[in-house]
Amino acid sequence: MSIPQSGGGLIEHYDQLAQLLADGCKPKDTWRIGTEHEKFGYFKDSHLPLPYEGACSVKAMLEGLRDGFGWSPVLEAGNIIGLEKNGANVSLEPGGQLELSGAPLENIHETCDEVNEHLKEVRQVADRIGAGYIGLGASPDWTHEQVPMMPKGRYRLMTDYMDRVGTHGKQMMYRTCTVQVNLDFASEADMVQKFRVALALQPVATALFANSPFFEGKPNGHKSWRSRIWRDLDDARTGMLPFVFEDGMGFERYVDYVLDVPMYFVYRDGKYINALGQSFRDFLKGDLPAMPGEMPTLSDWADHLTTVFPEARIKQYMEMRGADGGPWRRICALPAFWVGLMYDQGALDAAWDLCKGWDAEHREALRVAASVDGVRAVVGDTSMLELSKEVLAISEVGLKARARPGAGGLVPDESHFLNALQEVVETGMSPACELMTKYNGDWNGDLSKIYDEFSY
Repeated sequence: MSIPQSGGGLIEHYDQLAQLLADGCKPKDTWRIGTEHEKFGYFKDSHLPLPYEGACSVKAMLEGLRDGFGWSPVLEAGNIIGLEKNGANVSLEPGGQLELSGAPLENIHETCDEVNEHLKEVRQVADRIGAGYIGLGASPDWTHEQVPMMPKGRYRLMTDYMDRVGTHGKQMMYRTCTVQVNLDFASEADMVQKFRVALALQPVATALFANSPFFEGKPNGHKSWRSRIWRDLDDARTGMLPFVFEDGMGFERYVDYVLDVPMYFVYRDGKYINALGQSFRDFLKGDLPAMPGEMPTLSDWADHLTTVFPEARIKQYMEMRGADGGPWRRICALPAFWVGLMYDQGALDAAWDLCKGWDAEHREALRVAASVDGVRAVVGDTSMLELSKEVLAISEVGLKARARPGAGGLVPDESHFLNALQEVVETGMSPACELMTKYNGDWNGDLSKIYDEFSY
């Protein structure tokens, strides 16, 4: 999850809220790619989640990365809760999941190099302290009680709130992992087209990357339990955002949506002030019960933007949020998938042509079906497998049109990063299908085998 925002003075005019988003518009030649991925840490001997403190712990991992690889620490209340280096940061999810938020890079080759270097560093520290790390959409066998809470004030507030607004919020916080990519837009119109494609085709990403068929030690009946969790988390701040497809969509319309999402907190002087369920609209009037008489800053608004969790969202860039965490090679496939669709205008137009006739009910049905059946889902006349093939073909064309070479020019473009996804559509087997095949076959129902075979 996001770290506290900084910078920006008091909000004096309503139009500053939309302007903050509009300030993210960039010319095409400066578009970048920011890849984020999360992973579960565990004790190698017991497979239980890592605590924050101890010789083998989350803190030991962060300190090992700091001391061994030149990362600068990020502290909260004296606790190390993250790291920063060269435009990238390492942060903690509520249950200790380790997240790399990569630097904004020019191409997927650089992104994959960054991921590879990070995972090598993590492996070196983890091996030394007796830990392992695994990429899955949901923890396969941990209960909520087994997972520790990280020492971050934001998470304490969110945990207390989740059961008031949904049934699966704490599962999301403590027992899921994702991989996502952050992409740029050139203008308001470009943002709108990309946002519509991102939301409509997010179920395709969910299906292709589905990797969470187990929960609390047994099969859960879904290919992506992580995606299932998001459907009953908090309706006010999740979902497919039907208004994005309506006339009049733009930065101001998105601002209106976010203003209607209840607040979590206000961050002041290193502390999170409880504003659970309160209204940012009241804050703009100086009537926030948590801070009577005080006016919000632009950094408060930037913080509030990080507390909405739709399938795709915008800040000063756009986040694709529909994929499960997964194994090493699939991390690079996710940014490749979306860059191919979004960063070539011909591919973006083709992707929009594919989905522009769908209504809100069809888009939501695809979202649900993707979580249950993955690439084998069928919604009306739409076969997820055939749709995935079409979308991948468009993405491949887009990557080839970008023609960003790698390996010193030996690799002509970025399209080979889609190979892991091509295997899914050729076999009809998502990562979750592979896991279930092993569970019912070689593993003979022994879920502990997943740690030996699928850790980084």
